[in-house]
Amino acid sequence: MASISHSEKGGEIPHIPSLPPKSSYFNPISPFTDAYERFNQWRTDLGLPHPGTVENLQKEVKATHLTNYIFDGARADLTKSLSANPLFQVTHSFALGSQTMPPSYNFGAIFANQSIFLQGGVDHEGNVNARLNQGWSDKNITKVQAQFSSQASQNMIQLEHDYAGQDFSINAKAINPWPADLTGIFVGSYLQSLTKNIALGVETLVQRPSPDMAELTTSYLAKYTGNQKNWIATAQIQPQGAVQATYWQKLSEKVEVAADLQVVATPARRDALASLGAKYDLRLATFRAQVDSTGKVSALLEQRFTPAFAFLVSGEIDHFKNSAKVGVGVMIESTTLTPEEMGMPPQI
Repeated sequence: MASISHSEKGGEIPHIPSLPPKSSYFNPISPFTDAYERFNQWRTDLGLPHPGTVENLQKEVKATHLTNYIFDGARADLTKSLSANPLFQVTHSFALGSQTMPPSYNFGAIFANQSIFLQGGVDHEGNVNARLNQGWSDKNITKVQAQFSSQASQNMIQLEHDYAGQDFSINAKAINPWPADLTGIFVGSYLQSLTKNIALGVETLVQRPSPDMAELTTSYLAKYTGNQKNWIATAQIQPQGAVQATYWQKLSEKVEVAADLQVVATPARRDALASLGAKYDLRLATFRAQVDSTGKVSALLEQRFTPAFAFLVSGEIDHFKNSAKVGVGVMIESTTLTPEEMGMPPQI
């Protein structure tokens, strides 16, 4: 008969050391589902950041340069806020005296809450534009843009969907699609973080003006972000012979600089354009300046005298064409909200 130890005689259960749990990487449940779970767990352990979207690849450069801000002539924007939550405001915009654009008037309205964003506008000629962003979740956003004009060639509708993964983003876009014959412009993009600093992506554009005609163009994207996220370099390459490279750096809390280089080298065209810009944020003002390789020097000052009133002055000199443009503008904001509704201390 086998001998019985003293602990077993006393009714005690001997201690059996537990084995350490196996890593989820090597604990297959099924050949397919566990492989997918292990892959996701591996990506989560890497801790890669979200790379942003292809549409916003050059967001910091565009916010620093004057391309989206410069104007000439006179303009006035009058905005009235009717509600804070949800946000609802209307805007009257006037522009005249421009050397490149005719005088215009535009009425716009914005409505927004936690999941939806609506924007619409109509000008003095009856042209209507609208925009809708619907957030289904933190990762899924559907966007719709439309433009309707008396000229049929300027009518446009754009359907778009964004999916934001943990370390990647996907975008699908259709411009003027027609389901019957699948004509239109279709764009798909994918941006993936490879390390904490590097992200690579691809964007493909398919144009189908008619059922028997199609043209495909592919661009390759790269983005490098500094460890402190105070500088970003991007590149976009098209095999057909087009390259665009940008660099943005935040020198201090108030100063940002950006550079943009565009090169086209095709058998039919050879051209290059380089731009260098800077933005300086003062306490109640923002100053932007830009110079490019075509001889243009431009600047814009936005001076805010009060939270509800801002004065703008812009100017551009083209040394090669010996021409100049000057613009002045005002932005006035008013509200029907009480100080308490705007989050301010109650007035006594």
